[in-house]
Amino acid sequence: MKKHNFKNLQVWQKARVLNKEIYQITRTFPDDEKFGLISQLRRASISVMANLAEGLGRKTAKDFGHFITMSCGSALEIESLLIASLDLGYLKDDEYSNLEEKINEVQ
Repeated sequence: MKKHNFKNLQVWQKARVLNKEIYQITRTFPDDEKFGLISQLRRASISVMANLAEGLGRKTAKDFGHFITMSCGSALEIESLLIASLDLGYLKDDEYSNLEEKINEVQ
Protein backbone atom coordinates (compact mmCIF):
# COMPACT_ATOMS: atom_id res chain seq x y z
CA MET A 1 0.00 0.00 0.00
CA LYS A 2 1.36 3.40 -0.96
CA LYS A 3 1.85 5.78 1.95
CA HIS A 4 0.33 9.22 1.44
CA ASN A 5 1.92 12.02 3.39
CA PHE A 6 -0.91 14.39 4.25
CA LYS A 7 1.55 16.45 6.32
CA ASN A 8 3.02 17.75 3.06
CA LEU A 9 -0.29 19.31 2.01
CA GLN A 10 -0.10 23.08 2.47
CA VAL A 11 -3.80 23.23 3.24
CA TRP A 12 -3.39 20.61 5.97
CA GLN A 13 -0.51 22.62 7.46
CA LYS A 14 -2.68 25.76 7.50
CA ALA A 15 -5.57 23.80 9.02
CA ARG A 16 -3.20 22.57 11.72
CA VAL A 17 -2.27 26.16 12.64
CA LEU A 18 -5.95 27.14 12.64
CA ASN A 19 -6.80 24.16 14.87
CA LYS A 20 -4.17 25.14 17.41
CA GLU A 21 -5.45 28.71 17.51
CA ILE A 22 -9.06 27.54 17.88
CA TYR A 23 -8.07 25.43 20.88
CA GLN A 24 -6.11 28.28 22.43
CA ILE A 25 -8.79 30.93 21.94
CA THR A 26 -11.63 28.72 23.19
CA ARG A 27 -9.79 28.32 26.50
CA THR A 28 -10.86 31.91 27.18
CA PHE A 29 -14.57 31.24 26.52
CA PRO A 30 -16.99 30.99 29.47
CA ASP A 31 -17.28 27.61 31.17
CA ASP A 32 -20.96 27.40 30.29
CA GLU A 33 -19.95 27.13 26.59
CA LYS A 34 -18.00 23.92 27.23
CA PHE A 35 -20.68 21.80 25.56
CA GLY A 36 -21.74 24.53 23.12
CA LEU A 37 -19.48 26.76 21.10
CA ILE A 38 -16.23 25.39 22.52
CA SER A 39 -17.09 21.81 21.64
CA GLN A 40 -18.45 22.68 18.19
CA LEU A 41 -15.50 24.88 17.25
CA ARG A 42 -12.98 22.28 18.35
CA ARG A 43 -14.74 19.41 16.61
CA ALA A 44 -15.06 21.40 13.38
CA SER A 45 -11.41 22.43 13.42
CA ILE A 46 -10.28 18.83 13.96
CA SER A 47 -12.65 17.76 11.19
CA VAL A 48 -10.92 20.02 8.66
CA MET A 49 -7.56 18.36 9.33
CA ALA A 50 -8.93 14.83 9.59
CA ASN A 51 -10.93 14.96 6.37
CA LEU A 52 -7.95 16.25 4.41
CA ALA A 53 -5.76 13.46 5.79
CA GLU A 54 -8.36 10.75 5.26
CA GLY A 55 -9.20 11.98 1.78
CA LEU A 56 -5.59 11.84 0.65
CA GLY A 57 -5.54 8.15 1.51
CA ARG A 58 -8.50 7.36 -0.72
CA LYS A 59 -7.97 5.56 -4.01
CA THR A 60 -9.63 7.97 -6.42
CA ALA A 61 -9.56 11.69 -7.04
CA LYS A 62 -13.36 11.67 -6.77
CA ASP A 63 -13.16 10.23 -3.25
CA PHE A 64 -10.48 12.76 -2.31
CA GLY A 65 -12.71 15.52 -3.68
CA HIS A 66 -15.55 14.35 -1.45
CA PHE A 67 -13.36 14.68 1.64
CA ILE A 68 -12.13 18.10 0.50
CA THR A 69 -15.77 19.17 0.23
CA MET A 70 -16.46 17.95 3.78
CA SER A 71 -13.35 19.76 5.02
CA CYS A 72 -14.50 22.98 3.38
CA GLY A 73 -17.91 22.58 4.99
CA SER A 74 -16.25 22.31 8.40
CA ALA A 75 -14.22 25.45 7.68
CA LEU A 76 -17.45 27.30 6.87
CA GLU A 77 -18.94 25.98 10.11
CA ILE A 78 -15.94 27.38 12.01
CA GLU A 79 -16.41 30.76 10.34
CA SER A 80 -20.08 30.86 11.30
CA LEU A 81 -19.37 29.82 14.89
CA LEU A 82 -16.67 32.45 15.22
CA ILE A 83 -19.12 35.12 14.05
CA ALA A 84 -21.50 33.95 16.78
CA SER A 85 -18.62 34.08 19.27
CA LEU A 86 -17.82 37.63 18.19
CA ASP A 87 -21.47 38.66 18.50
CA LEU A 88 -21.62 37.19 22.02
CA GLY A 89 -18.49 39.08 23.08
CA TYR A 90 -16.30 35.99 23.48
CA LEU A 91 -13.89 37.23 20.80
CA LYS A 92 -12.33 40.63 20.27
CA ASP A 93 -12.42 42.13 16.77
CA ASP A 94 -8.69 41.57 16.22
CA GLU A 95 -8.93 37.94 17.39
CA TYR A 96 -11.79 37.33 14.98
CA SER A 97 -9.93 39.03 12.11
CA ASN A 98 -6.85 36.89 12.71
CA LEU A 99 -8.89 33.68 12.70
CA GLU A 100 -10.95 34.79 9.70
CA GLU A 101 -7.76 35.28 7.70
CA LYS A 102 -6.61 31.76 8.56
CA ILE A 103 -10.01 30.28 7.70
CA ASN A 104 -9.97 32.03 4.33
CA GLU A 105 -6.55 30.53 3.58
CA VAL A 106 -7.87 27.05 4.38
CA GLN A 107 -11.04 27.52 2.35
